[in-house]
Amino acid sequence: MAAFIHLHNHTKYSLLDGACRIEDMINKCKEYKMNTLAITDHGNMFGAIDFYTQLKDEGMKPIIGSEVYIAPGSRLEKTSSKGQTDTSYHLILLAKDNTGYKNLMKLVSIGYLEGFYYKPRIDKDVLKNYSAGLIALSACLKGEVARKILRRDINDAEKSALEYREIFGEDFFLEIQRHDIPEEEIVVKGMAELHQRTGIPLVATNDIHYMKREHAKAHEVLMCLQTGKTLKDEKRMQLTTDQVYFKSPEEMVELFKDFPEAISNTVKIAEKCNLEIDLQTIHLPRFDVPAEFGNLSLDEYLRNLTETNLKERYPEITTELQERLDHELGIIEKMGYAGYFLITKDFIDYARSKQIPVGPGRGSAAGSLVSYCLGITNIDPMEYGLLFERFLNPDRVSMPDIDIDFCYERREEIIAYVREKYGKENVTQIITFGSMAARGVIRDVGRVLDVNLDEVDKIAKLIPAELGITLDKALEKVEELRVLVKKNEAYSQLIEYSKVLEGLSRHASTHAAGVVITPEELTNYTPLAKSGQADATTQYDMKSLERTGVLKMDFLGLRTLTVMDHTLKNLKKRCIELDLEGIPLDDQKTLDIFGNGETVGVFQFESAGMRDNLRWLKPQNIGDLIAMNALYRPGPMDMIPDFIKRKFDPTLISY
Repeated sequence: MAAFIHLHNHTKYSLLDGACRIEDMINKCKEYKMNTLAITDHGNMFGAIDFYTQLKDEGMKPIIGSEVYIAPGSRLEKTSSKGQTDTSYHLILLAKDNTGYKNLMKLVSIGYLEGFYYKPRIDKDVLKNYSAGLIALSACLKGEVARKILRRDINDAEKSALEYREIFGEDFFLEIQRHDIPEEEIVVKGMAELHQRTGIPLVATNDIHYMKREHAKAHEVLMCLQTGKTLKDEKRMQLTTDQVYFKSPEEMVELFKDFPEAISNTVKIAEKCNLEIDLQTIHLPRFDVPAEFGNLSLDEYLRNLTETNLKERYPEITTELQERLDHELGIIEKMGYAGYFLITKDFIDYARSKQIPVGPGRGSAAGSLVSYCLGITNIDPMEYGLLFERFLNPDRVSMPDIDIDFCYERREEIIAYVREKYGKENVTQIITFGSMAARGVIRDVGRVLDVNLDEVDKIAKLIPAELGITLDKALEKVEELRVLVKKNEAYSQLIEYSKVLEGLSRHASTHAAGVVITPEELTNYTPLAKSGQADATTQYDMKSLERTGVLKMDFLGLRTLTVMDHTLKNLKKRCIELDLEGIPLDDQKTLDIFGNGETVGVFQFESAGMRDNLRWLKPQNIGDLIAMNALYRPGPMDMIPDFIKRKFDPTLISY
């Protein structure tokens, strides 16, 4: 292990404050031969699983933590006391083990759900309840002990330090930092005195917010985005240092050569932290087999339902059908996913019982005969030659992913049913993060730099509208952009700062469709967040939740289904009965409508580009529409002209 370990670090998940991408931190660790690193984002654990898995994949040891906010009094007090200048103090918490990890999830959740006042705050009462398995560092200049030292009240500072030691025992450390900020030397001196008085050990950290010293100006831009200011605003919030970058162990050892034990304590702390998060177990909520089916297991009950419904779906049970069903059920049983299908069937049955429109199926789930027999989908996979393995593959161990469309206006009723059935403490919606992509970051940074909006717009529009495009790729591809940037210093600066900030998380919001259902209280599996009066969300995004093995569902609110529902009801008022299931798929008038590109309002067929391609294709059957829908995606879109040419001239086809 290196002579020094960074224990106070802000990634891109310290929204609009941390400018460190996890992959960049890993690369820097490799350069410095550091095999351990901590994540301590502000008040949250948004990036914990992302950080953990990325470091584990590189054979490194991740330390999961957070820089939490401590209320001066009770977390429940949402006003400042008379004479109280601090609405919250900072404190670094690091998980030693699984107990600490679960307690940290509880604490940061309480901060959002109970203590939010400008920041997600906790207090010492909850710290006492959830301190097991955690190491605490007194944090930066905004830590409670540091604030009291700066008020020249060493006795009150000692009182606070001893309170934390009482909570954390030998796992509380006095943190010292040196970023060329004058107040820090006062704090370092005070911490050293407290160490002498109390025996509480010192630990040295660098309050990392960006990767390189030369990124300091780009970080100022980031903070302007957070506060809605421009760089010209002299009153803007800003750091008075360029030292909060990822320093080498040698730099840190030199910086604290008068406190060698504060350096060696970083290694001791790292050695105490040995968290192993279980990312192998699937955590499905409990599903109870109806009493009338006796003591059937979930697998037996699933087979019973599918065998019964197979006879209803198909007039004749061929050998091919039975073998396909047995094959799918065998894989589902082997992977332990029977409960998943039964849970999904249950809430879809509920929706239909309440006349809530449900889509016929989307994505790979439509390739499952089991899903078709259960009524989860309404598309015959045998008729269209759809592959089950595209949906569920035993060689790729991951939770099945069934996206379900519901009437836009009544989607919340389904979520309410799921909450009622599985417990409101076990069900919530999922967070998502908006990031600064190439065009967006140019516009954001341009605004902070006060560059003329028309000029910024011109530069942004030169960046190709391609999936996965980056500023580096755009500069490589577009000569006009290269020339423009090269000859104008303001544009060059705009690009320079934008490159540093590109890809960072800009904001958090609620995922449009994602809902998570856990077998026990949510905070045993994911921390929670909350904004204003909105419902709580997970702090982990879709990808992180998948890794933890909890059940996530996509409940998609589709306006098309709502429009169709209103249409059918209006037709009924006019004594016209229309059965959607009975509409022929070979109706020529309907195909002509598609061929004329008259598809505004038709889901996935209404964009201008799609309508142009439909006019060229002149679809003659449902197969043509299926092909066009499959081709009109970022990957194969360039092949559409070739496909249409070969439709009308099969001689062009070669195998």
